[in-house]
Amino acid sequence: MWSRRRFLETASSVPVVAGIAAAGPSAAEAARRGSADYFRDLGVRPFINAAGTYTAMTASLMPQQVLDAIQYAARHYVMLDELHDKVGQRIASLLHCEAAMVTCGAASALTLGTAAVLTGKDPQKIVDLPNLAGMKSEAIIQKSHRFGYDHAVRNCGVTLVEVETADDVNRAVSEKTALMVFYNNNNSLGQIRDEEFVALGKKHGIPTFNDAAADVPPVDNLWKYTKMGFDLVTFSGGKGIRGPQSSGMLLGRKDLIEAARLNAPPNGNTVGRGMKVNKEEMLGLLVALELFLEKDHARERLEYDKRAETIRAAAVTVPGVTAEVFVPEVANNVPHIRVGWAGADDAKATAAVKAMKDGEPSIGIRSEGNVLVLGVWMMKPGEDKVVARRLREVLASPGIKA
Repeated sequence: MWSRRRFLETASSVPVVAGIAAAGPSAAEAARRGSADYFRDLGVRPFINAAGTYTAMTASLMPQQVLDAIQYAARHYVMLDELHDKVGQRIASLLHCEAAMVTCGAASALTLGTAAVLTGKDPQKIVDLPNLAGMKSEAIIQKSHRFGYDHAVRNCGVTLVEVETADDVNRAVSEKTALMVFYNNNNSLGQIRDEEFVALGKKHGIPTFNDAAADVPPVDNLWKYTKMGFDLVTFSGGKGIRGPQSSGMLLGRKDLIEAARLNAPPNGNTVGRGMKVNKEEMLGLLVALELFLEKDHARERLEYDKRAETIRAAAVTVPGVTAEVFVPEVANNVPHIRVGWAGADDAKATAAVKAMKDGEPSIGIRSEGNVLVLGVWMMKPGEDKVVARRLREVLASPGIKA
């Protein structure tokens, strides 16, 4: 495929870092010497990611082919709308949906998709948002599906109407109802599961929007929900797909994707004007997606299982420690390790996270209450052994051990 070839132009580009008030050479000076270590010069310490694809931990690392595509795009001018068109068409073809667009993350897609439903292609409505005069103004969402990113929907001025049952939906629907929002991660928590949710939307003629940001792997999720009947679906581009972290995809109905594009850059005076996606991100995400689709996921899963067992086995060598490998049902559907120990409490777990971060090398893990949770899929090859050794040391250290 065109995106799998290695681009001929591979000289590195030099980012500009301004306003640095720190000891050591400037970024530009270091680059000229061929010895740039930007993070060190800024006083920022890299770490081994033994947590997962969390935005605060800068999510995933891009494969070399993606970096090549980004560098290629950085050397050419193109018309942004033309590239948007062509990349969107390629993504839609790959993912078996009517239409697609690249967004600056899944949260951006939530805003743009909501805007699309509200405004359609009406230029005045696009300018008016978030003033909803003359537009529908409510979005139905299950109470159990309220989540930290639903503000992205509310950016467009809509009010979220909470429901719990199908009967609640039937009663909540009115002439004000614009769309129905579904948080895929909480599918098992709500009383209305995904297929019934779609059916309710079809019954009332209301578009349904599924936020599945972190829900690949498995790979077939990328077309499962549009084929199920959701009118719009979003995925993050910088998590399991390993594209640019500030990228995402909005998939779904052709008319809604066209309306979302009108609410997005390079168009001015829109609710999405600040949600710019550059040519580098578009091309980088496309290449990352093609690599992800071609990957041997079964083989990769075996590697993840091996890493998880290495860490689990090391942890339980410490007296009083218990550890298990588990796979989340939906988001981040890959092996993780849950670690507990006799006498553990929230404070000790937090201290263990800090000890891992402050040690050498620095390792990022997370805690949930009085247990530690580690993810293995964002590690580089061989880092599982380093994490296993450091975790064993921390668990056996004073102040942490039982």
